[in-house]
Amino acid sequence: MASAVKDSRPGYGHLLRTPGAWTFLLPGFLARQPFAMLTIGITLLVQSTTGSYGSAGAVTAATGVSMALFAPQSGKLADRFGQRAVLLPGVLIHVAGVAALITLALAHAPLWALLAVAVPTGASTPQVGPMVRARWAAQLGGSPLMPTAAAFESVTDEFTFVVGPVLATALCTGIHPAAGLVAEAALTLAGGLLFAAQRRTQPPAHRTPADDRPHASALSVPGVRVLIVAFLGIGTVFGGMQVSLTAFTQHIGHPGINGVLYGIFAAGNMLAGIACGAIAWKVGPRRRLLVAYGLLALATTPLWTATAVPLLAAIGLVVGLCIAPALISGYTLVESLVPAAARTEAFTWLTGAVALGQAAASSAAGQLTDRFGPSAGFLVPLAGTALALAVLLTLRAHLAPRASTVVSQTSAAAAGAAPEERERELASA
Repeated sequence: MASAVKDSRPGYGHLLRTPGAWTFLLPGFLARQPFAMLTIGITLLVQSTTGSYGSAGAVTAATGVSMALFAPQSGKLADRFGQRAVLLPGVLIHVAGVAALITLALAHAPLWALLAVAVPTGASTPQVGPMVRARWAAQLGGSPLMPTAAAFESVTDEFTFVVGPVLATALCTGIHPAAGLVAEAALTLAGGLLFAAQRRTQPPAHRTPADDRPHASALSVPGVRVLIVAFLGIGTVFGGMQVSLTAFTQHIGHPGINGVLYGIFAAGNMLAGIACGAIAWKVGPRRRLLVAYGLLALATTPLWTATAVPLLAAIGLVVGLCIAPALISGYTLVESLVPAAARTEAFTWLTGAVALGQAAASSAAGQLTDRFGPSAGFLVPLAGTALALAVLLTLRAHLAPRASTVVSQTSAAAAGAAPEERERELASA
């Protein structure tokens, strides 16, 4: 892989010329689209059939909590048995769960029934994003292209959050309240099966012989636990924005612009991600994470005061611009903190943390909206990021990579990076 990183300043062009990259990038892009459509589709369908944002937030929260709890187990199984073995049954279970949720919601089933079906639906959500990140890590090793790959994946994720919510909202408001979830299930089935078929680029399975000790969980790494808290806070931004924007646009009588406002928020995230990947950073990812997170907490402060669409769009754009640097820095830190045998699990812990934070925020924002009006839900992102920032600052020492990890990564990238660049990597880590 050294031939892919011979220039001293690796960029997107070098990354996309990585052998085999396109074979998993295109199916992976299709397969992750539903992830951005699921919660907004559930919110719009349940709110339409029950008339309650609180009920919609509760069902969304149940989906997110189950996703957060089961995603790391899915990642651990993928590390041990291979991605295909986990992805295929997961796709089928998820599609069946979405179909059952649609049927119950349209039949005006009681809330407990919707919550019961939401659990397997969330638990089986295919974790394609972490699987793609694990493939990049397997392809690139410790090369200087890893931060670029992390930025590229963040951009891809956020592009799905530009397209997905707009598509789901348009389908739900323009065709039928269930149309967004129908499209989500169809894309999950098609994209998931195509991605699972790309067997040549999946990371090798790390099976544990019966007489050996099992691999340590990624959760045993203190830095991963700190990152989980940080990603929980980021999840509160996504969940709080999603429910609150829906309530705000319904309140002003223009529900169709909900997807546009959320798309602007996600577009800011995507643009910042592109910029992060194009910069040759001289500052280590830990410091970048702390700075970006402080700016994110600050940017969420005025959300609840916005009463006009242009102002809310502008604030949402700024909030989005602050998210990508924090996400990219967090994902980049995983490579230096977690051994290869547990990286898919680590990535799914982080993705699950975002989902859990999103779920909790959806529920809290829904309750606040029902009781105090559409602006009250915007307080949730502020509270979530402020608490997570406090934890990050207190426990930031756990995010420093071990010296042995830094040395091994530098050795792996030796053929592709100039000596002065390797010195900078060691100094800034």
